[in-house]
Amino acid sequence: MEKLLEIRNLNIEFHDHDIPERVVNNFNLELSKGEIVGMVGESGSGKSITAMAVAGLLRRHDMEKQGEILFEGKELLHASRSEVRKYQGDDIGMIFQEPMTSLNPVKRIGWQVEETLRIHRPDMSKEERYKRAIESLRDVELDEPEKVYKQYPHELSGGMRQRVMIAAAMICGPKLLIADEPTTALDVTIQLQIVKLLQRLNREKQTSILFISHDLSLVKKLCERIVVMHNGNIVETGSTSEVFYRPREEYTKQLIQAIPKLEKMIL
Repeated sequence: MEKLLEIRNLNIEFHDHDIPERVVNNFNLELSKGEIVGMVGESGSGKSITAMAVAGLLRRHDMEKQGEILFEGKELLHASRSEVRKYQGDDIGMIFQEPMTSLNPVKRIGWQVEETLRIHRPDMSKEERYKRAIESLRDVELDEPEKVYKQYPHELSGGMRQRVMIAAAMICGPKLLIADEPTTALDVTIQLQIVKLLQRLNREKQTSILFISHDLSLVKKLCERIVVMHNGNIVETGSTSEVFYRPREEYTKQLIQAIPKLEKMIL
């Protein structure tokens, strides 16, 4: 399979305390086109920081970054902000765990879904942007997309808001979608719907997905490979079946044992 993303020897260290804090340590990963890879671990394991580095969202002055992040062979970790912005929202889309903090409460949904089009497709007409926004909202299985287009975030349910975020992230047809805990704030039924939606988008559009979660049961449903992180380190990696049914590391075994018995029964 053709390689899309390659992370080589990624180290991230924060310098905002007296003693430097290494939050990601010697992280390596390859992601092929059309592949879905899950990153799991407890809060503070370094998985979200790694995802933000890939998305080009780590811009703190009080930190040190080492290694390489190659997207289709282009090095992004040390690229200029203007160079990284060419990829953000266009070739690389990102959805976050809490849509209400990502969506602007005083802007209509349609305006927000169209935002990346205004940035990356400046020559597109207003009519074409509207058409693309409606298509994208329909694509994430929102009923009455024309109505949703005119609404404000507070008028939608949590599940609908997360679908809006996915629509906004997918509107430019990204090659890579980074999903950072996208189901955390949702109930179990809606979580499964979002996972099935991501599966369908991957299947139909061949979008590669980097899925970050502390919920191993969801990762098992969605991902082909799993990377297990703990204290900034990769402690285990392999195919989903290998990691889930033949875990080598004690930490991985503990994560699996922590899944409620009812969820194990429906996996």
